[in-house]
Amino acid sequence: MPKLDQRLIAVTHRIRSGVHADIGSDHGLLLASLLGSGRIDYGIAIDNKQQPFENSRKTLAGLAAEVRLGDGLAALNTGEADSLSICGMGAENMRSILQRYPDRVPAEVVLQPNSRAELIRQWAWSAGFWLVDEQVVRTTGKYAVLSFRRSPVGSSQDDPAYDDVDRACGFEFGPWLVKARDADLLADLLEEKSYWSQFGQLTTRGQQRLALISATIDGLDASHCERAKK
Repeated sequence: MPKLDQRLIAVTHRIRSGVHADIGSDHGLLLASLLGSGRIDYGIAIDNKQQPFENSRKTLAGLAAEVRLGDGLAALNTGEADSLSICGMGAENMRSILQRYPDRVPAEVVLQPNSRAELIRQWAWSAGFWLVDEQVVRTTGKYAVLSFRRSPVGSSQDDPAYDDVDRACGFEFGPWLVKARDADLLADLLEEKSYWSQFGQLTTRGQQRLALISATIDGLDASHCERAKK
């Protein structure tokens, strides 16, 4: 079994399907691990540069997988994969890949953006995908691992992950983390609030960020007080 870092280990735990496609496979280790552990039956690695393509082809040689040289979902046919992952990429690039061929995005998607996870949550809301699980992996940095499932056919219901959560705060910090009263999240928010509060003037983005942080902290504190009363 290949040795994965903690980010990719968290991703593997959220994948179990027949045919799984990994975009930006880079070295093919994620698919090799999924195949070796029996979590998928067949893998498709997609890279848009020659060297990562060659790396993945070497790693996956002899396994139930193929490696394709192509630009994201352009290298995948509609309905060809049951699930999809994109890991270790900026959220803007990741969102662009998903938006370019929406009909080729499978029903199950696991995404690990390197930054700005709120852009991925917003994409999912607009594209009709429900956020079914999320985790922050803390290694040399903080990395969100987000699991999505396409909403049921014919459903007009909004993503239930955002029930009882302010949507803007949910997009920014993660609805499941907010509802779980995640202790690490609260510590992060308090630290960041202290950082922003030291400046006399903030940009519009900074003001918006501080307002969301304060609202989320207030919600977490209020919930804590309600639990303490019971």
